[in-house]
Amino acid sequence: MIRYIFKRIIMVLPVLLGISLLIFTMLYFTPGDPTSMLLPIDTPPALREAYRAHLGLDQPFWVQYGNYLKGIVTRFDFGISWITHQSASVELLQKFPYSLTLAFWAAAIATVLGIIAGIISAVKQYTVFDSLTSLLGLMAYSMPNFWLGMLLILLFSLHLRWLPPSGVSSWVGWILPSLTIGLSSMASVMRMTRSSMLEVIRQDYIITARAKGLSEYPVIGKHALGNAFIPILTTIGLTFGRTMGGAIVTEQVFSIPGIGKLIVDSINMRNYPMVQGVVLLCAMWFCLVNLAIDIIYAFIDPRIRAQYVRRKIKAVAGKETAK
Repeated sequence: MIRYIFKRIIMVLPVLLGISLLIFTMLYFTPGDPTSMLLPIDTPPALREAYRAHLGLDQPFWVQYGNYLKGIVTRFDFGISWITHQSASVELLQKFPYSLTLAFWAAAIATVLGIIAGIISAVKQYTVFDSLTSLLGLMAYSMPNFWLGMLLILLFSLHLRWLPPSGVSSWVGWILPSLTIGLSSMASVMRMTRSSMLEVIRQDYIITARAKGLSEYPVIGKHALGNAFIPILTTIGLTFGRTMGGAIVTEQVFSIPGIGKLIVDSINMRNYPMVQGVVLLCAMWFCLVNLAIDIIYAFIDPRIRAQYVRRKIKAVAGKETAK
């Protein structure tokens, strides 16, 4: 088990390194002088060049990338914001909790509603409920987040006046943005749950469990769902990671001060260190979510544990044979 977890952690490092190199390379070759954002227009050229040397922008590409990577690894430093002249890491850590909260509640809504709707659709295949949930799921998946968010604002804020249209000063402010992302992500979870359950409930051991007189709840909830949960868990993990991408537009619609709104403002103002920090932080988040899913696999799937146990037994047997 420890070997499996350690192997998955090692596999994450090249991915993060490649993403950091890709983002740094794209922004390095982007036209424009960073000092034009940091210094006044009438700054003398000599002073401008001295400031470039102070920031290390006069050094070769690989030296700049090495210093950038060293700052992230040793001090979690993403550089200096060209707009506020403050540490980009400080601003990221201030904004990230808002996006993380939004992603958590959106993923929770997508998981709960998607699994429940998927199970009922599989059990009641080809019924009116199955057709209706499939249609609604397809509609929710096809709707852009900004349009769905504005529809929810029109309904629950302007007409019914139940929820605030923007801001997250209280817990009720999280409901509409969480629903906006959660409903669109729910369709993926529902479709995967339905297809996995349909494959499992036709197996012989499910028929045997029903023949023994077990009620429908333990047959579906324990035997069927337990064996169908691996692909569902994968979809949940991908959904949890993708919610960060959906938050970029949703935070703009609901005026949430998260990293989604931060990266849009940074792109508009060409604040490249902040753009690099947001993209790399989102990549770290996605990799950590997938790493957590891989570790959970080892606890719920006995085949993974058996694979490493067999290797250990073969290694021990090989040593005994050599003696």
